[in-house]
Order: sequence, then structure tokens, then C-alpha cells
Amino acid sequence: MAAGKLYTYPENFRAYKGLIAAQFSGAKVEVAKDFIFGDTNKKKPFLKKFPTGKVPAFETADGKCLVEGNAIAYYLASEDLRGGKDSFNQAEVQQWMSFADNEILPASCAWVFPLLGIMPYEAQAVNRSKEDVTAVLKLLNSKLLLDTYLVGERITLADIVVFCNLLHLYQYVLEPSLRTQYASVTRWFLTILNQPQVQKVVENFELCAKTLKHDPKRFAEFQKKCSELSAPPAEPKKEETKQKEKEKETEDGEEQIHEEKSKDPFDLLPKGTFNMDAFKRFYSNEDEAKSIPYFWEKFDPENYSIWFGEYKYNNELTKVFMSCNLITGMFQRLDKMRKQAFASVCLFGEDNNSTISGLWVWRGKDLAFTLSPDWQIDYDCYDWKKLDPSSEETKKLVANYFSWTGTDKDGRKFNQGKIFK
Repeated sequence: MAAGKLYTYPENFRAYKGLIAAQFSGAKVEVAKDFIFGDTNKKKPFLKKFPTGKVPAFETADGKCLVEGNAIAYYLASEDLRGGKDSFNQAEVQQWMSFADNEILPASCAWVFPLLGIMPYEAQAVNRSKEDVTAVLKLLNSKLLLDTYLVGERITLADIVVFCNLLHLYQYVLEPSLRTQYASVTRWFLTILNQPQVQKVVENFELCAKTLKHDPKRFAEFQKKCSELSAPPAEPKKEETKQKEKEKETEDGEEQIHEEKSKDPFDLLPKGTFNMDAFKRFYSNEDEAKSIPYFWEKFDPENYSIWFGEYKYNNELTKVFMSCNLITGMFQRLDKMRKQAFASVCLFGEDNNSTISGLWVWRGKDLAFTLSPDWQIDYDCYDWKKLDPSSEETKKLVANYFSWTGTDKDGRKFNQGKIFK
């Protein structure tokens, strides 16, 4: 029988998957009581076992280590939960687990997280996520119209994982009027929720009474909390300070060089009249019918430029979610560029037939990536074209990319987009 220790923070829906599986299978799981998120998972002993630093993380009784909620749940599950001995049932369980993470979870997070303040609020992104959630729930409703469970005649990991990924939707946004549209899904959800094994893990769960509304204060509070978690340690004692000052004297030259390198390259360019922060706030909180005219009203073509970037290797793109990861990865590596840049990068098409392209706006008239070696990791994977702000073609591109509508040059329909801001 599986046994081990689970590292997680309270009410982590990803950790619920393994804990519920353990309740059904009888696996012995100890939840680490001394785990502090943002502290324990950043220290060397934890990172030695779990290099990603992510939770949930699981250490077996014999010292083997696992991360990712689905993998942990699979390890802790019984044969029946995994789909029994029938290989097709097993494949169906895997199918629904993948569906939960690739279709349900992105849509749920894109709607709920901005409302909770975990992510910045962008009106068009939230509206798009509502459409994605609707599509997911319609599919599930059709499946569960005649079936009690997702695979076979008993609860499997398919039900557990899909249930956990739906928790935030049922907790924060699916008020009664919305739930009635998906009666079969809600019936199934409540069936899973009320299982004794689930009740021991998901305690005191309440269905949403009223859809959560956006409040900008929540994001500010969340950012403050994150800053506190990552705050530097307390001031060292006097003797430690003296030693460090002594060491610092030998490193002054290196520190000076570091300071020079850390300066924002955009600071060397004229500021102009375009307030990038003000535009980003307006864009995030207003529909594109207002934010696009606002952009053109405020845009300063003398000191800012608009660029079109198209991915060079579209013929190599396969799965949509993998292509989206390319965009996300580029954004993460350009984090220090955010202050004076904005972009809407879109994926058009579908699996094995898609393209990536986007519109970028930044301070300066030249290609911004050349301003810093740190910004040059991904940019050469794209063909770049500087656009004329006064042309009708540019205005049409801005409208399409900022509002996530239209098609690519070959007629592929918009699939999804990501905003760099």
C-alpha cells in the first residue's frame, strides 16, 4: 500500500486530488505540518528533493519524490480508480485527466484568479474565459446527461481530477442561475462532493451564492502579501554587519558594474507623452470598444513605435497548449521589459495547424530587444516589421490583436491570446 508525506498549503485543490485518491484507496498520507509556503519550498533541503520548488510535492516512505497533483493522485490511487484492468478504461481516465488540466483549468483560472486578485484583471481576457468555461461545461453536461460517472459505473481518478479542477468555478462564479444551465454537471459535482471520502478532504465547501465581482484592491493586497513573503531577512547583528562591510569594500567595483547593467535601457530614450501604465490600466479594466480608441488618442508616434512579430517556425507547432507555453516562456524572460512595453500575442488555428504572431508597442523607434542582452533570447525566433501608426492597415491590426478577433494572413481563426503588460 502506498504511503508517504505530502507537502502543500491549506485548501490547495491540486493537493486535494491525491488526498481524495488516498481516502478511496486506503493509502497512508501524512500532510507535512511544518511546511510554510514561500519559505520551506525555497530552502535547499526541499529543493534538493523537489527542484521545481512547487507543491503539491510527495515523498514516499522509501524516499522517492513526486510533484504535480495528477501524478501524485495516480500513485496514491487503487487499480479501480485508475480504470481497472481494462486498458480502454484506463485510457479514458487519462483522457479526462488531461481534459481537466488542458481545457477546464486554464479557463477556470483565467476567470476566477483575476476576481480573487491573484492575476491582473483584463476585461477581454475574462470575457474570453467565460466563453471557454461555457464550452467546457456544455461538453461535460452532454457527457453526464445519461452517465453517472465519467468512466464506467464507479468513481475513478477521472471524476476526482475533473471535480477538483471545477472547485473554484462552483465556489466563486457559478451562482444558481448559471448552475441551472448545467444540471447534469451540477448533479454529478454534488454526487462527488458528498462522498464520505471527499468530505474528509474538502471540508465545509459552499456553493457560490453570487458571482464574485472584480475589486482592484484584491490584486494590490495580493501583491503586498507576495512582497512580504519574499522580503529580505531581518537586519543582521552589528558584528555580522561589520564583517559584511569589510567584504563589501573588496567588491565595490563589481557592485558598480552590476548597478550599471541593472539600469533600465529604456531610461536612455525620450519619455514622450504616452503614459504606458495609464494605458495598461485602462486596457485591463475596459472593453476594447473603449480601450482601442483610448490607445490611439494617447499614443505618441514620435517617441513610441508599433511592431508586428511573427513566429518563424509555425510549421513546427503541434499542440495548442505547447504553443501557448512558447508565448508564456518568452513573456517570462522579458519580465524586466514590461515597464515600457505592451504586447498582445495571439495563436491562430488548432492543433498541428497554427501560427503565432503579435503586436508590440514600446518606447523608442528601434527594435527594443537589442537594447539589452537579457532580452535577446527569443526575439530572433520571430520576423519583425515596424508598422506605420498612420496607416489603415496598422489600425486594423491593432483592433484585431488588441480585441482578439479576426484571422491570421492565411485565414486561420483566432484561438487564444496572451497579454504582455
